[in-house]
Amino acid sequence: MSALPIDDCVIRPVRAEEWAAARELRLTALRDPVAHIAYMDTYEEAVARPDSWWRERAANGARQFIAEAGDGSWVANAAVLIEEVGTTDWAGSVVARRQGHLVGVYVAPGYRGSGLAKALFETALEWAWGRGVERVRLLVHSDNARALASYRKAGFVETGVTVSLGDDPGDLELELAVERPVPHR
Repeated sequence: MSALPIDDCVIRPVRAEEWAAARELRLTALRDPVAHIAYMDTYEEAVARPDSWWRERAANGARQFIAEAGDGSWVANAAVLIEEVGTTDWAGSVVARRQGHLVGVYVAPGYRGSGLAKALFETALEWAWGRGVERVRLLVHSDNARALASYRKAGFVETGVTVSLGDDPGDLELELAVERPVPHR
C-alpha cells in the first residue's frame, strides 16, 4: 500500500479547546500494534483518565503539534517538552543542557512513509529552537525498528545513552545530528 499524499495536510499546534480531539488521537496511537514499546502509557490507563486531565494536558503540557488532513481528521502527532538545566527528567537523570524532548510521535498507518513525520518534526523543532534549546533529543525503544528508521531519516543519531525501565532492554537516546540553527537577524 502506498502512502497517502501529505500536500493536503496542515501542520499546526493543538489549541487548548481541542483537548477532546487530542485525546482521541492519543487513544488511537495507543491502539497501534507497537504501542507497548512506543509509549510509556497504555490505552487502558489513558482511557480511564478524567476529562480534566486531558484539558490540562492540552492547555499546559508539552507543545503538541498535529497534522490535519484536508477532511479535518488528525493523522499525526508530535510534542516537545522543554527540559531546563538542573531539572530531573522523567527517568531521574539531571538535565545538563536546556533541551527539547520530542515525545508522543504518531503517524496514522495510511500516511507512514509519506514524509509527514519529517514535516511534523521540522515544525516541532523550529518551535523548540525558537525557545532557545541547545539540543533536541528523543527516546525510542530498541525494538521499534519503524520508529528508529523514521528518526534516523529525519537526522537523529544515537548518543550512546540507554534508559532502562525494569526488565526492559531500554530506550535509546537519539539527538538531532545538526547544530542549532543560527537565528536570522
